[in-house]
Amino acid sequence: MTRYVPLADAATLPKWRRPKALLFLMAFAMPIGFSVWLALLNNFVVEVASFDGRDIGLLHMVREIPGFLAVGVILVIMFMREQVLGLISLVMLGLATAVTAQFPELTGILILTFISSVGFHYYETVNQSLQLQWLTKAEAPQMLGWLLAAGSVATFLVYFVIMILWEPLGLTYNTVYMVGGGITAAIAIFAMLAYPQFEAPHPQLKTFVLRRRYWLYYALQFMSGARRQIFMVFAGFMMVEKFGFDVHELTALYLINLVVNILVAPILGRIVARFGEHKALVFEYTGLVLVFLAYGGVYFLGWGLMVAAALYVIDHIFFGLALALKTYFQKIADPGDIAPTAAVAFTINHIAAVGLPLPLGLLWLVSPGAVFFLAAGMAATSLCLALLIPRHPTPGYETRLGTPVPSPAE
Repeated sequence: MTRYVPLADAATLPKWRRPKALLFLMAFAMPIGFSVWLALLNNFVVEVASFDGRDIGLLHMVREIPGFLAVGVILVIMFMREQVLGLISLVMLGLATAVTAQFPELTGILILTFISSVGFHYYETVNQSLQLQWLTKAEAPQMLGWLLAAGSVATFLVYFVIMILWEPLGLTYNTVYMVGGGITAAIAIFAMLAYPQFEAPHPQLKTFVLRRRYWLYYALQFMSGARRQIFMVFAGFMMVEKFGFDVHELTALYLINLVVNILVAPILGRIVARFGEHKALVFEYTGLVLVFLAYGGVYFLGWGLMVAAALYVIDHIFFGLALALKTYFQKIADPGDIAPTAAVAFTINHIAAVGLPLPLGLLWLVSPGAVFFLAAGMAATSLCLALLIPRHPTPGYETRLGTPVPSPAE
């Protein structure tokens, strides 16, 4: 029988059954299935399915449609608790990933990509909501950094195993997809059975929430989706298409990236807690402008493999500071708005993500460097928006355009 435990009483449970432990378990489980899918994707679609820039753009457009429809989470949580929905979404992600290699043609890949993406995006929407409900404002920046590190550890293990064993054991796409997706699904099922249902002190509104005072958060989410999509679609694809990376070589790059992120992610959480969301996001977007300009230089100036690989790692470090966007919203939001606004924000985040991949895939056929210069422009727009975030945001003082309220001393 399902057990319901108020969040305030969770401290009486064994440490491994508390809400924070569940957040860490989910943060560890999701990247296993997703990272297997991502690590093999570019080589799988090029070597097996003969994808070109148009096809990869189409695939990622389909992958982002469930993110655009993440607002549907509001309807689902009318009938299903967020915690349950998050775990069911993980099962869906894992199972769809497990059978990916059994459908090595465009149509099959697109269908399975859509199914796994529903699981991924609904999980991410619910997970963000649970994190902000279950963590206090004081502990959130640091804990989000540690959760990011936990996900990086899981991804590290996936990439390390692929890099070390791919050639010696003659691993196949089907084997790796089956194992990775199966582990994610198994962990999610275990979490369903082992953990009680936690009840946050503030009931979440189960209606569509779109508030004018959150406009800056919405705008930053929109630009984040556009900018992130360019990196997700084309940075790894460039390493395969331009530099001819094999599976184990691309995975080695991912592995280096993960080692750096495991070490840096907790530091990023401390940076946000110490310096605030305004300074953290300004620093992130300034760095991303320079990184995307340098990506363009790889094509227009002929910079080589080592530059491209270094940019890939630096890019991920800057993206880690995006946790500041979560804590910014936590500070300005009404407690009951967190779940519905997380769903709305995911939809806003994916408006550009759905519309950009295909036309950018066509632009890629003409000028790959131009795609990255466009991303630099998007990062610059985000920088301008981030300048409007107050040093101490609160409800009623969401942007610097508002009236300041009394705040702690700098």
